[in-house]
Amino acid sequence: MIPHVIGASGRSGAALCRRLAEAGEAFVPVVRDPARWAATGLPGSPRVADLTDPNPLQQALGDAEAVVSCAHARHAPAILAAARRARKFLFLGSTRKFTRWPDAHGRGVLAGEAAFLASGSPGVMLHPTMIYGAAGEDNVRRLAALLRRLPLVPLPQGGRALVQPVYQNDVTEAILACLRTDWPGPQTRIIAGPQPSSYANFVRAVAAAAGLRKPRIIPVPLRLLLAVAPLTHLPGLPRIGGDEIRRLAEDKAFASDYPAITGRSGTALRVGLARMFQNG
Repeated sequence: MIPHVIGASGRSGAALCRRLAEAGEAFVPVVRDPARWAATGLPGSPRVADLTDPNPLQQALGDAEAVVSCAHARHAPAILAAARRARKFLFLGSTRKFTRWPDAHGRGVLAGEAAFLASGSPGVMLHPTMIYGAAGEDNVRRLAALLRRLPLVPLPQGGRALVQPVYQNDVTEAILACLRTDWPGPQTRIIAGPQPSSYANFVRAVAAAAGLRKPRIIPVPLRLLLAVAPLTHLPGLPRIGGDEIRRLAEDKAFASDYPAITGRSGTALRVGLARMFQNG
């Protein structure tokens, strides 16, 4: 089955299409902006559709037998309705659905997952942790930009909360493995890095990979960080919102299904960060 890749010009979508192209495997890119697809330099004529407009979406997916959506999971109902001939679906969700501080992103993931599970359609929704290492990714690069400017790194509880970022190449490997899997019905799986790390150690690892001095981390009460969050809206500093700060104090470590899906353990954080900064 030739996959129709929704969001093919985005970070995870472009990474998947690039891997497919390198392997000489066919795919159908589905994008909203043809110019953005052209900028990727990848082969293939895209089908243009807006996920909020059902008619073009139905035209783009009308003959699809396998659909990979790298768009936000909230679009799952529209995609399911448009791709009526599809025999396999793969959606990207997010472990944000587990947060104690729900936002529009997390609620959208939960709604998309519920629609997919209720549909009975064969396939899987993968819930990755924070993805790093893709072209255009900004989570780690924003952090590195902050580390270049700040002599001290204030973290709630000194950064004891756990994180488990997943390398983009591993996300792509998981998608490819899922495309080769026969799914009897709708399933969900979590993909994360091999080992959790404290946020403090994650910050240190980012600094080391970016060639920066070892950061000095100081514990700061969460309320104080929330109070000074508006200061990050100053010119020259990356913006950090209150919800992001609250999630800094929340453990984000999970039992990952990645080894069972792919048969491998995944990329260690230190290795993935080194590759990311070496590649520019």
